Amino acid sequence: MVLESENLARVVMVDFYGVGVSGVGPETSLLLINDGQELGRMGLAGILGELDSRACLRPLLCVGIHAGAARKMEYGTAGRPDYQGWGNLAGAYSRFVLEELIPAIRLRYGVASFREKAFAGFSLGALSAMDIVWKHPQEFAALGCFSGSFWWRTKDKSDPAYDEGRDRIMQDEVRKGGYYPWLKFFFECGTNDEQEDRNHNGVIDSIDDTQDLMAELVRKGYDREADIRYMEIEGGRHDVGTWARAMPEFLLWGWSK
Repeated sequence: MVLESENLARVVMVDFYGVGVSGVGPETSLLLINDGQELGRMGLAGILGELDSRACLRPLLCVGIHAGAARKMEYGTAGRPDYQGWGNLAGAYSRFVLEELIPAIRLRYGVASFREKAFAGFSLGALSAMDIVWKHPQEFAALGCFSGSFWWRTKDKSDPAYDEGRDRIMQDEVRKGGYYPWLKFFFECGTNDEQEDRNHNGVIDSIDDTQDLMAELVRKGYDREADIRYMEIEGGRHDVGTWARAMPEFLLWGWSK
């Protein structure tokens, strides 16, 4: 599907993948996925097909949203660009998802509502998904973050005034936000996601940042076992192949029968 977005002032390509959705209805769940242009290379159709052949999943419609040329501007935290100015279109992207994309999906399939809605993404797309879900919890039930860019910060790490506890934006958003007991969270990291270790604790930043975000969720009231799933892939990298390895577990976590 092709959407002419007024909020983004560009054309957005959208792909559809599904399990048990020959007749989309109120029992079908909707999963939005950022960086949808990667899902073909990931083999999402095959992953869904294999799970469907074993009758593992409830009806699920997956919608891959292709990123545009301004990906670093559209993905981020709405209203809070990082110190480089990236993410200054994140608010417009949020409005596109909520005001244009979801209504267009409902119209396409002729449904008033879905059983539940979820959002997932990879890297910057994971940060974007987290931000949208966290700021619009009434719209969503679950979230999937693969190698999330939770380093997103208001100051350069080399700035003498940089403070881990204050300047990482998504952690701060959770800290200042509410508690929405219906939300569930899935996080994936690979041990070779990157090499950076800015606080020299022997743990790469992507794992540190993700675990610190989970800690903020626990402090907010979420149960570490019941509400949050963390998957760490030994040798996993910041790439589509690693995320493909995690995708079946994410799908079974969220929509197994």
